[in-house]
Amino acid sequence: MPKKPSKSPAGKGPRTAARKPARVAAKRPKAALNAAPDLSQERIVRALETIAAHLSAQSNPGVERESFERADAYVWHPDGRLAAVPRVSRVELFLLKGVDRMRDILMENTERFANGLPANNALLWGARGMGKSSLVKAAHASINADRKAADKLKLIEIHREDIESLPALMEQLRASSFRFIVFCDDLSFDGNDASYKSLKAVLEGGIEGRPENVILYATSNRRHLLAREMIENERSTAINPGEAVEEKVSLSDRFGLWLGFHRCSQDEYLAMVRGYCSHFGIKIDDEALEREALEWSTTRGSRSGRVAWQFVQELAGRLGVKLTAK
Repeated sequence: MPKKPSKSPAGKGPRTAARKPARVAAKRPKAALNAAPDLSQERIVRALETIAAHLSAQSNPGVERESFERADAYVWHPDGRLAAVPRVSRVELFLLKGVDRMRDILMENTERFANGLPANNALLWGARGMGKSSLVKAAHASINADRKAADKLKLIEIHREDIESLPALMEQLRASSFRFIVFCDDLSFDGNDASYKSLKAVLEGGIEGRPENVILYATSNRRHLLAREMIENERSTAINPGEAVEEKVSLSDRFGLWLGFHRCSQDEYLAMVRGYCSHFGIKIDDEALEREALEWSTTRGSRSGRVAWQFVQELAGRLGVKLTAK
């Protein structure tokens, strides 16, 4: 006799073997999506943002000569824009005290570059507040003082976090007839930051190399641009400690000119204060000025050009003197 078909629960029809696996298969993509680590997603987003910035810079037309005639200084944005800076925040070159040797070397290097002669990329490193960035801006202004508009150097500032877009900036500047100082203030690298490789390729070693009309100036509190603990960590964890450290320390070697800035003496600090007071017409008894300036530096725990300038600002405000040159 033929077997009777097995009964299924009321109202549910015959049971099939394909239903349960289908439900399991439908759940798998959702589970895999939830398991994706946030870190990977963040890396993908950062990579896409970098690619978009490069594509935007390449799609924009190159900056024409007329646009560079609008100003002598610009700020680079990673989307390909160069924002003109009508008035640069700077101090006069002669007001920078205690850095005579570094001043002379940087001025000579900058003047050679402005005249179309070979010159080196420069790294200004050392004690904070000793006028590293002020010297770069003052040197740029001093070189341009007696030059015709068509021969003036252009100063372009690139922010530390935008270093990865440096090749796109080089591409824009390469075709220009002007000469450029690309300036990065407070340059340093921490942790697993690999953007320093973009800078290495531009400084030396890239297939295109640095454009002949561009020179790079950077300031940093670190001689090798990397934190000491970062270097020590590379040495302790790498299979070949020497090679790991050399890979990162070699970045500073790409700068042909190293200018070290060290903490100033008491006499140099007082000379800075007196120079500012004379320049801005702040009249005060010299003995009182010296006493107050030293007390100010003691409360700050350091002596530097920055501390001297901060004291002069406080003194001028107290005496009702505006900080405009006589």
